[in-house]
Amino acid sequence: MQDITYRARPRALLVAVAAVMAPTLTAPAVAHAATRKAGRTITVASGDTLELTETTTASVLTIEEGGVITVPDGYSLSLTVNGVETGSELAELTDGYGGAATAIAAGTYQGTVILNVAEATDLAYDDLTFPFRQALYVDADGVDESKSVPSAVLGGTVTDTAAKSVRLLSDGEAFNGVYVTGGGTYTLTKTRIAYTGNGRCDFIGYGAAVVGTGEGTTLVLDGATIRNEGVVRTAVIADATANVIVKNSTIHCANGTVPDEYPASGTGDTRYMITVPWMLGLSGNVRATNLLGASTKASYINSSISSETWGALSVDGGSNCTLTAINSTIANTGGEGYGSYAIGNVTEHFLGCTFDVGDYALIHWGASAHYGDSTADAVADLNDSLELGLTSAELAEIKEKSTTVNAGRFMVMWYAAGSVTIDGGTEVNTGETAFMCKAVAGKVTVDGSDGASINPGNGIIFQLMDTDRPSSVTVSGKPWKTETTGTYTEPTGSPTKSSSWVTTSAQSTDAQATFTDIDLKGDFYNSVRGGGNASLQGQNLVLGFTGSTVEGVISAGTAKHNVSTITSAEYREISEVTNTPSAVVNNGVIVTLGSGSTWTVTGTSYLSALTLSSDASVTAASGKTVTLTVDGTETEIKASSTYTGALTLTVA
Repeated sequence: MQDITYRARPRALLVAVAAVMAPTLTAPAVAHAATRKAGRTITVASGDTLELTETTTASVLTIEEGGVITVPDGYSLSLTVNGVETGSELAELTDGYGGAATAIAAGTYQGTVILNVAEATDLAYDDLTFPFRQALYVDADGVDESKSVPSAVLGGTVTDTAAKSVRLLSDGEAFNGVYVTGGGTYTLTKTRIAYTGNGRCDFIGYGAAVVGTGEGTTLVLDGATIRNEGVVRTAVIADATANVIVKNSTIHCANGTVPDEYPASGTGDTRYMITVPWMLGLSGNVRATNLLGASTKASYINSSISSETWGALSVDGGSNCTLTAINSTIANTGGEGYGSYAIGNVTEHFLGCTFDVGDYALIHWGASAHYGDSTADAVADLNDSLELGLTSAELAEIKEKSTTVNAGRFMVMWYAAGSVTIDGGTEVNTGETAFMCKAVAGKVTVDGSDGASINPGNGIIFQLMDTDRPSSVTVSGKPWKTETTGTYTEPTGSPTKSSSWVTTSAQSTDAQATFTDIDLKGDFYNSVRGGGNASLQGQNLVLGFTGSTVEGVISAGTAKHNVSTITSAEYREISEVTNTPSAVVNNGVIVTLGSGSTWTVTGTSYLSALTLSSDASVTAASGKTVTLTVDGTETEIKASSTYTGALTLTVA
């Protein structure tokens, strides 16, 4: 049997791809395939193996149960019927290789049946190798026809630098649409992608609609529509220092059916992780996008990005990346999920965006995030610094808008130290607490001088509390290293006073919130236990107000969950607590009322430090009075004063 050989790749190739046709980008040189044909019919009987050495066309393909079609080592096989990739079936996750391989499923296929033989694209992630197959493979020289599946490209035109008005359809598994790598630059205009069926790993993009990866790579989507349905059948992957720019596009990903062999509670082992870790209080098995690698950039302009659950915009498994959205809508359609996920010292910009998310606008694992207005200057600065390539005409068409956040539960949930800035006319509306911080140095800065507002649905603006995230459990004898079978159990008894923790002055590990020129109505609580609980001696909540009014309780407290033990079955109980104001132990509350600020106390509040500027005041509602005691001694509240110790403010 002859080996397959390929013609040299032509460059500057312009291809007009018919609605349904045989591949025309380039085909392997003629070689004799070991096939059994009856006219244009191919049948692979049970127990038989058919090895193809060239791309083969038929009108009917029948694969009986137990029949197998193979290609030589170093090549991949994809089936299209009437231009739709189909029949590909992933191996089980537990096969010892990550379930990465695909086979053509038994069945009868009729129409324009094309069995595409292409050079293999084997890509490593950790210790697994994923055999990518894609409609278009693009590198620095343009389209590599030998690694592409041209019969999976419908309509439009394809060149070495761009594709316009093409359609990509798949109901098989783990088939990619467009893969751009190696420093290439490629533009997809008015592309339509609809992939149904499971992917396998969104930490490398195995099964994604589009992938831009590698240093120097730029992938632009303009006017695209991507609608995927399937487990980790991600729409857009940006990886390994690439620059991916999406504009004027619509992206939506819906959940699929999780393989039976996947652990019921899930795994945090990223080689196998195909569901969102339930300890985030979420469910779902596909996120619409993922941003990976080092210093990678992904930007979404005038676009709609949504997931059914899990997440719309994700940054995961990377470092020093930049995620940007300008005048875009970010949503979850299934009632659960996040707008963005931030990890690895990522910078996130959201200008003029609308969030309509099930749970969180942001899950914060160490980042800098900004929510503001899409002013001309701000957009122009990002256009330059992020190399967005927007023309002067495109910049002029971007109208200035404010950001609106509508979150079903929380605006931000911190699991690691990092900052959030809110300014311009940003409006934050949450079903529950606005800012949820899990015993880390979360920092939020809100500038209300241009109309920014914070509106918590449950009346709590900031909650600092112990982490209630269960840990993964190490397992052996399975392909994955961990399973998320841990539980959270509420501590009982009173916290132990730490001999080393200082509650009366700010520490570098404290959580901080600063508000300027804003009117606030809501409460602030610090319920961290400390004293060695979870190895934490203590943590303070440091609050600063300038030119602002705040009406509510600001206090140390005791937090209690609705249930005492949280397992995967109670995943929605994560972060769900009630607060009882209580005296400071290791959970200092340090309040500074700067110039022009007033705190109207609405209930008993316990602090460890209170500073008032010369024109600041502490009051109670009309007809009521507020009283301060310091270490049990009633003390007059005066401007230009600082009080430390056991502070209690009561309202009568």
